Amino acid sequence: MKEKVIVILKDNERIDDLQIKNLKIIQNTDGFCFGIDSVILSDFAKDIKKNSKVIDLGTGTGIIGFLLIAKTNLANITGIEVQAEVADMANRSIMLNNLENKFNIINCNIKNILDNVERESFDVVVTNPPYKKNNTGGKNENEKKLISRHEILADINDFIKTAKIVLKDKGTLYMVHRPERLSDIIYSLRENKIEPKKIRFVYSKNDSKNAKLVLIKAVKNGGDFLEIENPLYIYRENGEYSDEIINIYNNNN
Repeated sequence: MKEKVIVILKDNERIDDLQIKNLKIIQNTDGFCFGIDSVILSDFAKDIKKNSKVIDLGTGTGIIGFLLIAKTNLANITGIEVQAEVADMANRSIMLNNLENKFNIINCNIKNILDNVERESFDVVVTNPPYKKNNTGGKNENEKKLISRHEILADINDFIKTAKIVLKDKGTLYMVHRPERLSDIIYSLRENKIEPKKIRFVYSKNDSKNAKLVLIKAVKNGGDFLEIENPLYIYRENGEYSDEIINIYNNNN
């Protein structure tokens, strides 16, 4: 019988039930709590092959890692997180869920990745990177949110370059980002010989003029065939979640 794990919560922290396989996560209401983009990305990436070695670039609280552990048969996942306080929070969530043998966190900047992992040693990269260019748009004064949302410590090209470094030949990258950055993303992917294979746009509602998010699947040294999947709508006209989003959340039970 396993000993009960005692996890100490810090100021403004709470434990949230992920409602999938009894997993829980520690979040800080003063920092950056996960959103629907991470949930959607984990569903988009659930075709990860059995026994894959996965790395999550910019893991934050570890949400994508926990959901992928629940939804797939991956071998293990490594989360890279630049903020020491957030990395510590993710580590305590791993302990809370007794997943030390499945999930590990490395506190470093992705630009220093080779100081911590071997080149071309992962089958899959997942990432929900900062969406906003540095020095653009309004900035939240909270430093943790600032680093999570703006390309202050690493930009989209850094994330894609890092994916190239750590992915094996024919390894797969899954990313969620903002549609307005898509041209930058595709340019960087091709510059780094990671070929986009699937793109899916995510809209708030079916009558929304512009997409809210874009999901991208790309393969290192893959062929040049690209599939645009049907749109994903988050809400119905009445403001309730769409059937597909309900389905995604129901699959968490």
